[in-house]
Amino acid sequence: MKTDTVVISDLVAGAERLGLSVVAGADGLDRRIAAPRIQKPGLALSGWPEQLHDGRVLVLGGTEIEYLAAIKPEARAIGVDTILASRPACVVVCRGRSAPAELVEGCAGARVPLLATRAVTADVIVEITAWLTDQLAPHTEVHGVLLDVLGIGILVQGKSGIGKSETALDLVVRGHRLVADDVTHLWQRGAAIIGTGAGVIRHHMEIRGLGIINIKDLFGVSAVRDSKKVELLVELVEWAADEEYERLGVDDHTTEVLGVAIPSLRLPVRPGRNLATIIEVAARNQLLKAAGHHSAREFQARLSEVMATARGAAGRVDSRTDLRFDPAPAARDAVE
Repeated sequence: MKTDTVVISDLVAGAERLGLSVVAGADGLDRRIAAPRIQKPGLALSGWPEQLHDGRVLVLGGTEIEYLAAIKPEARAIGVDTILASRPACVVVCRGRSAPAELVEGCAGARVPLLATRAVTADVIVEITAWLTDQLAPHTEVHGVLLDVLGIGILVQGKSGIGKSETALDLVVRGHRLVADDVTHLWQRGAAIIGTGAGVIRHHMEIRGLGIINIKDLFGVSAVRDSKKVELLVELVEWAADEEYERLGVDDHTTEVLGVAIPSLRLPVRPGRNLATIIEVAARNQLLKAAGHHSAREFQARLSEVMATARGAAGRVDSRTDLRFDPAPAARDAVE
């Protein structure tokens, strides 16, 4: 698990929808952003610096630019010096407004990138905050295949060669969607874990004996997606005769990923088991659980009720009593 800082050049390239351009301070594009929270100057433009924090993106909207333009040059110089003294990571001027000359010169002299955008202030704050939150969130890379099966994000893991990619390919053929194969990049967004493909291998899959295939080209854009929330972990393990595997499914198991508990399953692999079908059913079962229906626990409750009824009627439970459902009692009675 790691949490990195990002530099201003990453922000300019990453927040594409804002169309950020560098007005001044280009030699400071390697300055680092330490926190995802955006800062507005507020009273700092009048010389009051107490609410400013270093290492943050400082945003100036139309109101702030109009205020700077309206005050005297001496007061404007004090305001610019105050906000730059807080050592912001960069300054962003919104709404296509022109930055005052004092701000342009001050940013150039302090090596603080001055960025401009035509986007409105509210959109700039939302976009940069969301982008920085993802970039600065705890993240990691895991070996596994991430799929969108019936809307459930399923991360399939297991040792190399156990059949993860082949199972994923079978699911894609059935109409489900591939997010990542082999290397999955995970990061935390609030209480959720989001996964995506890593680099140039995104939307590609390695099938032993066949080689590298491009799922997007073979099956179309509807067979892939760029990212997905991880809602179920499936670990494929080799079948062992002396190993105990889940038989009832009454107890729910979880695995922690980046500090978030995610429902998990262990599926033994052996000839004759259709893993794609089992994973698809696991996705359907997870949807039922999310809707408040736990099949295994409901079955256990019904079984307990039948046993309690049997005890009440006979005073004891005969070990030979068959509690299973009899599908043809009428036919049996006719024979008797």
